[in-house]
Amino acid sequence: MANISTAILAIDNDAVFTVTDNDVNQIEWLEGTTPIASSAILSKVTELQAAEDAADAQKETDKTNAKAKLKAGEALNDDEIAALFG
Repeated sequence: MANISTAILAIDNDAVFTVTDNDVNQIEWLEGTTPIASSAILSKVTELQAAEDAADAQKETDKTNAKAKLKAGEALNDDEIAALFG
């Protein structure tokens, strides 16, 4: 699950900060890091979560397709193999 720290680092990978309880209102910016607007952080959290959800859905689709192909004796693609066997 996407969190505040991941979002901040996705926006500015050089940011130095602490965050308490994954709360956007409890961020302490350290070492002269320019603060990032809470709205930008929350927007990035939403974006990252959507990407994670899409990747999870694709993996499930790949699993389903791979199982069907195995039953039919068809070749699997690399993503389908990875979905089944890691």
